Amino acid sequence: MSQTRETECPECSGQLNADGTETVCSRCGLVVDEYRIDHGPEWRSFADDEGQPERTGAPLTQSRHDRGLSTDIGRSTRIKGRKRRRLSRMRTQHNRAQISTKRERNQVYAFTEIRRLVGALELPRHVRESACSLFRSAQDADLLRGRSLEGFASATVYATCRVCSVSRTVGEVVDAAKATENEHRAAYRALNRELDVATGPIHPVEYVPRYASELDVCASVRRRAESYARDLRESGDATGRNPSGVAAACLYTAAHDTGAPLTQEAAAEVAGVTPVTVRNTYRLLQD
Repeated sequence: MSQTRETECPECSGQLNADGTETVCSRCGLVVDEYRIDHGPEWRSFADDEGQPERTGAPLTQSRHDRGLSTDIGRSTRIKGRKRRRLSRMRTQHNRAQISTKRERNQVYAFTEIRRLVGALELPRHVRESACSLFRSAQDADLLRGRSLEGFASATVYATCRVCSVSRTVGEVVDAAKATENEHRAAYRALNRELDVATGPIHPVEYVPRYASELDVCASVRRRAESYARDLRESGDATGRNPSGVAAACLYTAAHDTGAPLTQEAAAEVAGVTPVTVRNTYRLLQD
């Protein structure tokens, strides 16, 4: 199969016309060339990013029970009558066939709750993926028996935040979750005990920008509070203290030093701690 393009017919010297994948002589009808190579891109970009092309379908994700490999029967308003009802029945059967075991049904429910939590807490995508992967590990270790699925959903999100140093407190996660605090703590203890999740304490500096934004303090107060938080962490004085309370105390101290209007009650409320916690860390910073 030749890929050369000629300008004249080799038989009658007539003019050649390209019609689809064939080059045909307009005078005698001789098919001179048959060119079937598609010069279009062999990949599709699902993120509108030319630098990261995808050769196949959508990327795999841990936040789906089938990792995003299954297909869906779409909907169309142009289909009417009997065909539309038939497609509706096919869609129902297709959705039922996607979940064949109780394990997959639990994953669908838990992953839906994890995605909702991540959205409510405004967490990045990698937290969602890691939390779903941690839930799979807990399910493989048979930790879900007799425990709440909602509790494990919130516990995996909180544990992932601890591992990734994302500033979210237990109270914030529980308030946004469907699980109670007892269910959350029971699931979190099981994760730590059986899976040995590397959840270290979050640096108080991670809380400062978010609290500073909620308290509407200036940039100079935020920078000074971050400096106080680093000094406390490096000296070891923050060990054993609530990092959220330490961040609130550092903000209050920085505001007090610069003359900014900020009370201990306001700083404690945004951090979810008591004014006594803020006051104790403030005295430590003064000393």
